[in-house]
Amino acid sequence: MSDAPTLILVVDDHSLVRMGLEKLFEHEPDLRVAAHVETSDDALQLIDRQSFDFIIVDIGLKGGSGLDLIRHIRARDEEIPILVLSMHRESYYAERVLRAGAQGYLSKQGDPEAIIPAIRQILSGELYVSPALAGDLVRRAVDGNATPKTVEDLSDRETEVVRFIGQGLSTREIAEQLSLSVKTIESYRANVKRKLGLQSGSELSRFAYDWTTSALGLATAEDGADELAD
Repeated sequence: MSDAPTLILVVDDHSLVRMGLEKLFEHEPDLRVAAHVETSDDALQLIDRQSFDFIIVDIGLKGGSGLDLIRHIRARDEEIPILVLSMHRESYYAERVLRAGAQGYLSKQGDPEAIIPAIRQILSGELYVSPALAGDLVRRAVDGNATPKTVEDLSDRETEVVRFIGQGLSTREIAEQLSLSVKTIESYRANVKRKLGLQSGSELSRFAYDWTTSALGLATAEDGADELAD
C-alpha cells in the first residue's frame, strides 16, 4: 500500500476558499493541495501537464462554467474523482453536477468539516451527497413529471444563463462569459421564457434574480420588499 498523499487540484477563484482548504488538509497527512488555479482554461492546461488524484471544482468560475469544466475533464480522464464546492444550495445544482460526471457536491454554506469525509467517501468509490439531497432525489424519481415546470426542467446551459441574468449581466456580458455569440444567448433566453411560461424580458429578469438569490440562501426581491414594509 502506497504512503504517497492524495494530490488534489483546487479550481476556485476565491483565495480564501483555497487557503481554507490548505489549512483544513494540514491535519490530514494523506491529503495535499498540490496546485490551485482560478479558471477553467488554467485547470485544463495544468491537467494536461500534471497528474492529480482528486479535483475540487467551484461551479461559478471566471470566464467559464464549472459544469463545462467537469465535462472537459471527463473527456480527458474518465476516472479522476471530482468534488464540487459551491455557494449555491445543494438542491439547485447537485443533480446537474452528478450528471455531468462529478462524484459529489458540497455547499460552501455547510459545515467545512464535512469536506474531509466527503473526499474520503468519494476516494472509496462512492458518490457523496447529503442525506437531505439523497431523499430529495428519491422523491423526484418517484414523482416523475408530476412536479410543475421549474429551473430543473431547463438544460444545464439554460440554467447557467439564468444564473448570469440573476447576477445582473447583460446578454453581451453573458455571451463573453460563456464564449458564445449574442444571438445564441438570445436564443437561450427565449427558450427559458418559453419553458417557464414567462411573457417578457422583465419577467425573466425578476425570476432569475429571485432564483439566484434563493440559490445563494439570500432574500428574494419580494422578501426584501416585505421586510422594508414591516
